[in-house]
Amino acid sequence: MNNDYFVHKSSYIDQPCEISEGVKIWHFSHIMKNTKIGRNCNIGQNVVISPGVILGENCKVQNNVSIYTGVTCDDNVFLGPSMVFTNVINPRSEINRKSEYAKTHVGRGATIGANATIICGNNIGNYAFIGAGTVVTKDVLPYALLVGNPGRQIGWMSTQGQRLVFGEDEYAVCLQSGERYRLKGGEIEKID
Repeated sequence: MNNDYFVHKSSYIDQPCEISEGVKIWHFSHIMKNTKIGRNCNIGQNVVISPGVILGENCKVQNNVSIYTGVTCDDNVFLGPSMVFTNVINPRSEINRKSEYAKTHVGRGATIGANATIICGNNIGNYAFIGAGTVVTKDVLPYALLVGNPGRQIGWMSTQGQRLVFGEDEYAVCLQSGERYRLKGGEIEKID
C-alpha cells in the first residue's frame, strides 16, 4: 500500500487493501479489507466498499453508494448517487447467505444513474448506460441504454455518452466525437 492518495479524516480504511495513487476518498466512507481500488478513482461521501470488491482505474463513485462483495468494475465506470448493488437474490435477516453471494461485473466505461438498482448476478456491458431509477434484472449489452422498472432497453449510447440513432443502413454516428457504429445481429460495434 502506498500513500499517494487522499483519505478524509472521517473515513476508515481496513487492512489489508490496495489503494492506488491519485485516489480520493471523501467524508464518512468505509473501505473494507481485501479491496482493490485503481488509480485516480474518486470515492464520494458515505460510500461503503465491501471486502473483495475491485474497482478499475478512474472510476467515479458518487455519494451514498454501497458496493458489495462480488462486484467488480472495469476502468472508467460511473456509479451515480445512491445507486444500489445487491449481493443475494432472496435475503432474510435470520438466514446467513454469505456463501450465496452472486458476482456482478460492470464493464469499461459503463454509467449507472442515480438510484438505479442492479440485481446481483447481472452483468453490465462496456459503455452501457443505465438510466436513473432503473432496476436491472438481466444482463445488459455493451452500449445499451436501459430505463425503467424492470429495466428495458430503449436504444444505444456511444462511448461519449451520446444517444445513437441508427438509419436504415444500420449505421450511426456519435454527434460529439464522429465515431461510427454498426448495428449487427442485435448488438452494436464501434467501427472507427
